[in-house]
Amino acid sequence: MSKVFLALQAIEESRAIIEAIIKDNPDVEVENQTAMTKVSAEGKLVINAPTVSDLIGREWDPQELQLVLITLAGNVDEDYDHFTIYWDN
Repeated sequence: MSKVFLALQAIEESRAIIEAIIKDNPDVEVENQTAMTKVSAEGKLVINAPTVSDLIGREWDPQELQLVLITLAGNVDEDYDHFTIYWDN
């Protein structure tokens, strides 16, 4: 199975998103670099809007990810309550 990944800008607005990813995807790998944080997982990675909302104390829309996203690898399934990156096998 191939890894999916996303790279987020290394800024304050990304912190809660990364924390939510770690919370909801226990096998995720996080690599901090100078200007970005790369988050990868085998096959599938889910960002749940309710988890991010709980961490930031307000409603979070998955479309807000576009403000801090640098790049990603995988197919995308996006809805009002999640942003999922996956590979079909």
